[in-house]
Amino acid sequence: MTEQNNLFDVPEEEGVTLGLYAEKAYLDYAVSVVKGRALPDVSDGQKPVQRRILYAMNAMGLKNHAKPVKSARVVGDVLGKYHPHGDQAAYDAMVRMAQSFTLRYPLVDGQGNFGSRDGDGAAAMRYTEARLTPMAELLLEELGEGTVDFIPNYDGSEKEPVLLPARLPMMLLNGASGIAVGMATEIPSHNLREIAAACVALLKKPNMAIEELLSFVPGPDFANGAQIITAAEEIAEIYKSGRGSIKVRARWEFEELARGQWQLVVTELPPNTSAQKILEEIEEISNPRVRTGRKALTSEQQQARSAMLSLLDSVRDESGKDAAVRLVFEPKTSKVSREDFVNQLLAKTSMEGNASINLVCIGIDGRPRQRNLLEILTEWLQFRTTTVTRRTQYRLDKVSDRIHVLEGRMVVYLNVDEVIATIRESDEPRPALMNRFNLSERQAEDILEMRLRQLARLEGFKIEQELEEKRKEQAELQHLLANPAAMRKMMIKEIEADAKKYGDERRTIIQEAEKAVLEIKVADEPVTVVISQKGWIRSRQHHGHDPQQFNFKAGDKLYDTFEVRTVDQLIALSNVGRAYTVEVADLPSARGDGQPITAMVDSESNTKINHFIAADKAQQLLLVQEHGVGFITTIEDMASRQKAGKQFVTLEAPLLKPLLVKPDDRYLALLSKKGRFLIIALSEVKKLAGGGLGTILIGLDDDDKLSQVVAFGENGLAVSGTYRRKASTDVLSLNELEVYIAKRARKGRALDVRLKDISLSRAPEGDTHEASE
Repeated sequence: MTEQNNLFDVPEEEGVTLGLYAEKAYLDYAVSVVKGRALPDVSDGQKPVQRRILYAMNAMGLKNHAKPVKSARVVGDVLGKYHPHGDQAAYDAMVRMAQSFTLRYPLVDGQGNFGSRDGDGAAAMRYTEARLTPMAELLLEELGEGTVDFIPNYDGSEKEPVLLPARLPMMLLNGASGIAVGMATEIPSHNLREIAAACVALLKKPNMAIEELLSFVPGPDFANGAQIITAAEEIAEIYKSGRGSIKVRARWEFEELARGQWQLVVTELPPNTSAQKILEEIEEISNPRVRTGRKALTSEQQQARSAMLSLLDSVRDESGKDAAVRLVFEPKTSKVSREDFVNQLLAKTSMEGNASINLVCIGIDGRPRQRNLLEILTEWLQFRTTTVTRRTQYRLDKVSDRIHVLEGRMVVYLNVDEVIATIRESDEPRPALMNRFNLSERQAEDILEMRLRQLARLEGFKIEQELEEKRKEQAELQHLLANPAAMRKMMIKEIEADAKKYGDERRTIIQEAEKAVLEIKVADEPVTVVISQKGWIRSRQHHGHDPQQFNFKAGDKLYDTFEVRTVDQLIALSNVGRAYTVEVADLPSARGDGQPITAMVDSESNTKINHFIAADKAQQLLLVQEHGVGFITTIEDMASRQKAGKQFVTLEAPLLKPLLVKPDDRYLALLSKKGRFLIIALSEVKKLAGGGLGTILIGLDDDDKLSQVVAFGENGLAVSGTYRRKASTDVLSLNELEVYIAKRARKGRALDVRLKDISLSRAPEGDTHEASE
């Protein structure tokens, strides 16, 4: 910012360019957002608005034992004295500090409706009341002991602390979240005892490695409990880098009912998840709505609905005063597998999710950046050491001043008659006392303000006793300031005392587990996939159906049928070469007309799906374009888990119908519109697992294009057509086809057969060279 300000060190008459002015203005704004609004400070863990709320409540005397006052009064003081911004923003910040389900250790004790974990807002500030919690003492108790600096408020009428003298690293205890300019923070809450133990260990061994430190802090400790299922090694890596994501799931128990019945009761939820949110998600699955741009439910919605309703009978929220979270799930029948029941809920709802961690904060150097756990605790201990040093020096100054005053009073008791005479005989007793008894102005003034009753003999003994105690305390404080080891020992003692007073047991258990994945068990059965030319798809049980039996919508007809199994996949290819995948088990039954392919995949509006193929994942197929370029791939290579599919074929011409390649196929027959015929070895065709364009299979003239492609084996090739106006088929053996066999990319030659309107196909097994009419 210093260099930036130098840009404006120009004569006034020359002015500043608009670009430089805008740049400086935006940088100033960004810094104010980062440091003055969005990010917490590593020292006390508070943002400015939170710090001002706590300081204002402390100044109002709203300690944990005081009578609470209206929240509007607190907000008024905060706005009027320290934080000249919106009242609602200040109230929202105070509400968050009072929510036990948001903060692990709330700092404000709220009386009234301060919102709920289901997302309900707090009542208006005129209805609620507030005071500080005992935990706030960790931030405010040492405030008046010279521990932190004070600065003028926005109008110079008040003083406010730059930081609060936190006795524990509150940023890690309660966490923080915020979005600044160019950076964001997401710090989870932690257990007080664990963080305190880590601080003590770091004070005892300042050069401790982060791996050793992580033995004291195994992971976050959320306000709502729940269970962390991420492996300890992954959590350690997150703490080392300062960024990552952990998996958190709900906690539950099974309640046994009469006659062998049971129910699942969820008692703890992950952060940012509520019972209301779970109920809404289950309602969306059980009663799905047709998505925008669709005419019917997708197969995925139907499948999820069917799976949920087959297991779940009812769900209700019994949360209340007795139980913060109590979600009760009743199964369809007691015979339902408990493991499958829980797995369904975890996979389909927010009962299991990710919690982000991004340890970005403002350090003791005033700079915001990402830090790891060791850096955060090290910087906080540096701040704490400075705070304790300032507190000790402040107390030493107070004790030394008191000793100085008491030493002056001892002069009175040792020379009481002479002191009285000096006062009575002097026009100006203060300088007279100072000169007569070698006193300081501070001591002389204190003597003149003494009451007569303080001259009693008993008071003299009290002063001697107090003076002895103060000198002993002075020596101890001087020892602390001169001996860093003694200072660290005292800090350790104080941290351990605070941990004992305010600490509690861990709420979030850490137990590694696999992420819930919903495995849909599909029975391996034979089915026939029926596809119309307009892309309507259905499946029919068993094989061997007569295609003539299938009915279609008006103006539509059969594209093809595929005899496959329910565990296989259907691939749809668009006119831009994109491949879409649909599981055969997800296809609608053949009772009606089926569903259009557009309802099963997320295709772009300007594309058209032209071709389909259904087969086993390992099935090879040939993709050839009309200009004679193609390649071999497999169903598995083309498949994609994304409903939007994946780009697979680089199209330069229209794609022919995909051709299944059998294991015993050895040759590839290619026939053009103009009758050019070529046979090449199948081994010459390039195999592309990742898709693409392929290689030239047959050389064609510019005005010619490929019309038919057939793979065949040792049985030869069947050529069907018409002969003397009658349908006829010739089976050509390899010997008869030898004259057409050549290398890839050749132009081929005219096919010399007696038939017209030729159609090529594999020769059936056992056939020989013969004609049928």
